Amino acid sequence: MEQEATEFRLSRQLYGHQEDVRGIGVCGENKFATGSRDKTVRLWVADHENNYMLEKTMVGHTSFVGPVAWLPPSESFPAGGLVSGGMDTLVIVWNIEDSKQVYTLRGHESQVTSVVIDDQGDIFSASQDWSIRRWRQGQCLEILKGHQGPVQAIVMLPSGEMVTGSSDCTIKIWKGSKCIRTFSGHSDTVRGLALMPNVGILSASHDGSIRLWSVSGDTLLEMVGHTAIVYCVAASSSGIVASGSEDCLAKVWKDGTCCQSIQHPGCVWDVKFLPNGDLITACSDGVVRVWTKDPSRVASLEETEAYEAHLSAYRTQTKMVGGVNIQDLPGRDALLQPGSKNGKKLIIREGDNAVAYSWNAKEYLWDRIGEVVDGPGNFEGRPTLNGQQYDFVFDVAVEDGGPVHKLPYNRGDNPYTVADKWLLSEDLPLTYRQQVVEFILQNTGQNVPMVDTPFSDPYSGGSAYVPQQQPNWMNGSLSESSGVPQSYTSKHIPKKGMLLFDTAQYDSIMKKLESFNSSLAADESTKGLSLNDEELKNLRATISILKDESHYHTSSLKDKNLVELQKLLLTWPTSLLFPALDILRITLLHPQGAELFAQKAESGKDVLRQILQRACEPPDANQLLGIRAAVNAFRHSVLRKWVLHNRSEILDFFSDCQTSSQKNIRVAYSTLLLNYSVLLIETKDEAGQIQVLSAALEMAGPQEMDPICRYRSLVTVGSLVANGLVKSIALDLDVKSLADSAIASPENSVSEVGKDIQYFLK
Repeated sequence: MEQEATEFRLSRQLYGHQEDVRGIGVCGENKFATGSRDKTVRLWVADHENNYMLEKTMVGHTSFVGPVAWLPPSESFPAGGLVSGGMDTLVIVWNIEDSKQVYTLRGHESQVTSVVIDDQGDIFSASQDWSIRRWRQGQCLEILKGHQGPVQAIVMLPSGEMVTGSSDCTIKIWKGSKCIRTFSGHSDTVRGLALMPNVGILSASHDGSIRLWSVSGDTLLEMVGHTAIVYCVAASSSGIVASGSEDCLAKVWKDGTCCQSIQHPGCVWDVKFLPNGDLITACSDGVVRVWTKDPSRVASLEETEAYEAHLSAYRTQTKMVGGVNIQDLPGRDALLQPGSKNGKKLIIREGDNAVAYSWNAKEYLWDRIGEVVDGPGNFEGRPTLNGQQYDFVFDVAVEDGGPVHKLPYNRGDNPYTVADKWLLSEDLPLTYRQQVVEFILQNTGQNVPMVDTPFSDPYSGGSAYVPQQQPNWMNGSLSESSGVPQSYTSKHIPKKGMLLFDTAQYDSIMKKLESFNSSLAADESTKGLSLNDEELKNLRATISILKDESHYHTSSLKDKNLVELQKLLLTWPTSLLFPALDILRITLLHPQGAELFAQKAESGKDVLRQILQRACEPPDANQLLGIRAAVNAFRHSVLRKWVLHNRSEILDFFSDCQTSSQKNIRVAYSTLLLNYSVLLIETKDEAGQIQVLSAALEMAGPQEMDPICRYRSLVTVGSLVANGLVKSIALDLDVKSLADSAIASPENSVSEVGKDIQYFLK
C-alpha cells in the first residue's frame, strides 16, 4: 500500500457551473452538491474509480445560490434531498430522485446565507435580514432574532444546540429559541462556522483570521495567515482544518499552524472535507476541485500540468498592475499603522487587487480610495476612485466632525456640472454648490471663470445660490486648502438651523416595498393587508411627486396621496415597515406633506405619533428610519409645534437608541437631540432643555467611539450651555469634566467643541 502524502494534491476538476461556485454540501459517502452564481444546484457522484460525474442539475432559484445542505434518505425522500438558499431570499427543498422542488420556503427578507438540518429533520436558515428561521414540512415554525447584523453562518452542535455567526462580529449559541451564550473576539464579520470534532467550534472572519472556540466561549487557537477575507472553514475527522479566502488560497492547518497553501485561479468561496479525507474547494472561476493525500486518487500528470499552466497564466495576468508586483505589496496588516501625515498614500494587497488608501488624520483612519489600475508612479499623479482615474481626488469634510467625502475632478470639466452631480451622489445640500465650485477652482489652479449652468435649488425653488453657513472644506488630497488659520473663536456653538436626512433611493425603496407587498398577497392570512394594483399605482404617483424635489414649491400633495402610505404604516407587520417609514421620512420634507400630518394631529387623529411608536419595534431599520422621520419633522414650521408638544414621548420612544450598537442609529438620535436643542432654545423651554441636556450628556463622553455622534452630542450640550438657561444645571452635572475630556480628544472637531463649551462655562 502506498503511503499517504503529507500534502493535498489535485485529484479532480469538475466542470459544469457557468459562474462562481459559492457553496458545497456533502451528501453521504460518495456524493456532494454545489450551489452557484449561475442559479443552479448540481449533484456530483463518484463511481468506483473515484471519477465524479454530474448526476443532477436543479433549476428553480431566480438569483445566485449559496449554501447547500443534505437531507438523508427517509420515507419522504427515498433517494435523499437537498436544501439550498439563495440571493432571491428563498429556501428550496429538492427531491434528488426527480430533481423537483418539494417546498419553496418564503419569508426571509434578504439573501439566505446558510442552511442546516437538525437531527429531527427541521431546516434552519440564516439570512442577511438578521434572522434565523426554523422550518418543518414547508412551514416556518419560529423566527429567532438576537444578532445586531446579518446572520452569516449556522452549525449544529451534537447536543442539538445551534451556533450562529454574524456581521455584528459575534457568535451565539442557541438552546431552542433562546440565546444562551455570546462569544466576542473577532473584529469583523463572522462569515463561516464549522465543528472541530470533539473539541469545539471553528469560525472564519472578514478580519482575516480563523478561531477555534470551546463551547463555553474560550478562544483555544487563532490561525492567522490569509491576507484577505476568510469566507469559510472546515475540519476533518482527523483534526485537519481547511479555510478558503478572497486571497485565492485554500489553507490547510494542523494544530494551529498553516502546513499548506493551495493556490486557486480565483476566490475560494467554500471548502468541505469528504468522509474519505479528501478536500473539496469551490472557486470563483466556476470549477469545483477535489484534493487528496491518497496517491491512488491523484490526478494524472497531464491534468496536473495543465492546471499548473492555467494557474501560472492566472498569476501572470493578475500579478502585475501597471508595473506593481501585487504579491510584494503589504497586506491589510499595514493599515494597523497610522500614516505619517494627513493625505499620506498607501497601496496594499487585497486578494488579487492593489488597493489605495489615504491617511485621514482628522478621523485617525485610512480612507479607502479605490483599486489601483496603474502603478504607484502614475498613482501619485492620477489618483483612482472606485476603480476610475481622475486628475484630482479631494478629501472634503462638509461639517466639522462629519465624514470625509471624496470629490473627483478632471481638468476641463465644468465645475458647476461636477458640483451638481457630486452633491446629489453624496446626499449633500445643493446650497453648497457655489462653495464646491470655488473650492475646485482654487485647488486646481484655475483662475478662468466658468460658465454657470442653471440648477433649480430644491429649498428655494429658484436657480440662484442661497447662502447658508460656509462649510469647512478640508484638506485637498493633492492640494492644500487655502483657508487662513483663525484665532480662537466659538466656531461650533451655539448651533443655528436644523439638520435633515433629505435624500432617498426611491427606486430601491419601491422595489423593496413591492417585494414585501407580494409576500403579504401570497399568504391568505395577510392578503387583506396588501395593496392592490390600483393602490400601488397611486403610491407610485405619490413617490413621483416626492422624487421631484426641485418643484416642491409648486407640486401638490393631498390627503388622498397619503391613503396608501398610511395603510402601510399603520397595518403592515412591523418587520416589513421600514420602506414605508423611508417614504414617510421624505413626505415630511414636502411642505404639504408636513401640513397634512399636522392637520391630522390637530383634529385628534395623531397618526404621526402612532407611526413613530410602531417604529420602535424591531428590526433596527425601523428605529433608524423612525428617528430620521422625527428629525425631518423639524423642517417646516407647521410641524414644529407638534414636535415640541410630543417632545417627551418622542425622546422616550427612541431613548434606548443612545446605546445602540448601530452607529447610524446613534448618529440619527444625536441629530434629533441637536434639532431639539435649537428649537427649545428658540422657545426658551427650560424643562425641555434639561431633558435634552441629560440625554445628550449620555452620548457626548469618550465612551462614544463614533466621531460624528460625539460631535453632534457635544454641540447639543454646548448650545444649551451657551444659551445660559441651564448653565447652572450643566455645572452641577460636571459638564466641565466632559469639556476637558473632549479637549483631550485626538479628533480636532471634538476638541474644538470642548474648548467652546469650556469658554461658555466661564
